[in-house]
Order: sequence, then structure tokens, then C-alpha cells
Amino acid sequence: MQDESEELMVQAAWYYHVEGMTQANIAERLNLTRRRVNEMLSQAHESGLVSVHFNSPLSLCAELESGLCNRFGLEAAVVVPTPSEPALVHKVLGKATADYLTRLIQARKPHAIGLGWGTTLRETIMSARPQNFEELEVYSIMGGLTHGTEINTFEIVRSFAERFGATGNYLVAPIYMDSAEARQAIVSQASFRKALDAICNADVGLVSVGDVSGRSLQVRYGLPEGVTPHDLVSAGAVGDVIGRYVDSEGRQIDHPLNHQVMSPELEDFRKIQTRIVASGGQHKHAIMRAVVAAGHVNVVITDADCAAHLLGDAAPAAQGAG
Repeated sequence: MQDESEELMVQAAWYYHVEGMTQANIAERLNLTRRRVNEMLSQAHESGLVSVHFNSPLSLCAELESGLCNRFGLEAAVVVPTPSEPALVHKVLGKATADYLTRLIQARKPHAIGLGWGTTLRETIMSARPQNFEELEVYSIMGGLTHGTEINTFEIVRSFAERFGATGNYLVAPIYMDSAEARQAIVSQASFRKALDAICNADVGLVSVGDVSGRSLQVRYGLPEGVTPHDLVSAGAVGDVIGRYVDSEGRQIDHPLNHQVMSPELEDFRKIQTRIVASGGQHKHAIMRAVVAAGHVNVVITDADCAAHLLGDAAPAAQGAG
């Protein structure tokens, strides 16, 4: 049995037998047909996966998913076992994100998707099977780096469009302008205003988040000259979402950088109906809690340890194989 199939089967069985959800509600949450849910429930019993109790370590992930949805009012949550090797968290999250996003596109047929940047999103593209969604438009949510790198926003959109057979659209600007005045001069132009409006009119937004340490790609590659992580932490930052640095409550910090960033305002970003954050690892715990608790996103894809932290559990979730 494929890992993805078993994970979906466990999720469906958990929601049905433990949460008491209807098959129609389960189909909507998992982006599956009602017939497929019915088949999975039958197969779970026939295979012995579900009897009096759940015979799979993935049942812990299903429990965490349910807890996240109930606690934060999420549209959906996907939790994967935390790898024993921290360096692998991007890869396992990338596969989970690719699987979820492919099912979502097939089920809902969105007209447009906005993308952030980062290692997890790069792994998502690498893990996704080639598709052909000719009518799908893909937008970069943020400006890009001024030097080449495979996790640049421009490369993320280009690679995603190629893998999914979609059309790519770029926000042709650096992530940060030199000043608030320079940003205002750019966004006041009709072409840029139209681009920002198109991003916020997307059906789906897929982003990652960064902390304020040297492990953050944003810190390493994106900060303008003269801005240090210490400056951001001193202003109360725990990390960034779409290039906007926020505090532990998910509020934008009082720092000039937030007036220079080429991305939608957070209140405009929240106009996107389905806002997915795919991120994990211990160093992301604080920023994930801030972004999720503030309601900036409504779909969470993360690892079990991070999910347990979001729920405030005292003990971390059991670790899975790397």
C-alpha cells in the first residue's frame, strides 16, 4: 500500500469513527469524492487497519490534524511524522504538500494559485507528479531575490508552472525596496496595483514561514543591507510570512522593513479563500504558532512535533522514521 493511500485511509477512518463526521464532510475536507471515501472506509476494515483501535502510527497524525482543525477553525490540516533527522523535514513536508495540493486542484479546479518561496515549496514541486492544468494561473506572492538561487520566488513560480502545466505570472520587483517611499512609488503604478489585486483574488495561496535565525533563507538571502536579525528580534519579531515580520501574536512589528516589502498587506492576503502554510521543524515553532493562531492561514501542513507545539501539548509527538 502506498504511504499516501494509507495516510488518507487513516484520516478518513479517524474522522468517520472517532469524530463522527459524515462521508460527505470527509470527502470535502480531504478533497476526495464521496465514493472514494466509502471505498477507503471499507478497505480500512477489510485490511485490518481499523478494528477496535487504529493499527498505524499515522493515527497519531490524524488525531493531531483533528485537534488543529478544532482548535484553530482550520479548513484542513495535514500532519506528517517528524523525521528523526531534522534535515529531512523539508522533504517529507514537500511530499505531503504536493499530494494535498494535487488533490485540491483536481477536486476544486481553482483558477489561480499564489506562491511564496523557500525550501519546502521547492521540495513540493520536486515531489509533485507532472500534471496538465492548462487553465490554472500561478502568481508569485512576493518580489524576488536580485541574485539567482533555486528557491527564488521567480524560480518557484516557473518550476511550479512547468510541473503543473499552468501559466506563470511574476511580481517583477525585489522582495524589499530601498525605502517605504520607493515601494509606494512602485505599487501606485497601475501595472503593479493590478498584479497585487490578482494575487489577492487567487483561490489558493501556498506559503512557508521563516524564523529570525541564520537557518532562515529570508535572513540569509533576502534582508537588505543594514538590517540584521538582531534588529528584527529587538522589535519583537519571531519570524516572517510573505516577507512581513510579525510578533508572537501574529501582528506586524513596528519596523521599516514591513513598509518596504513587495507583497500584499496581510489583510489583503487574507482575502484569498484557501491559505496554506507548509512549514515545520523546531526552529519554526514560534512563527508557526503566531501565524496559525492569528488566522493568517486556514490550512496547515506540518510535522507532528510542530503540531503538538501548536496545540500546547507538554510532550512532543512521537517521531517517525526519517
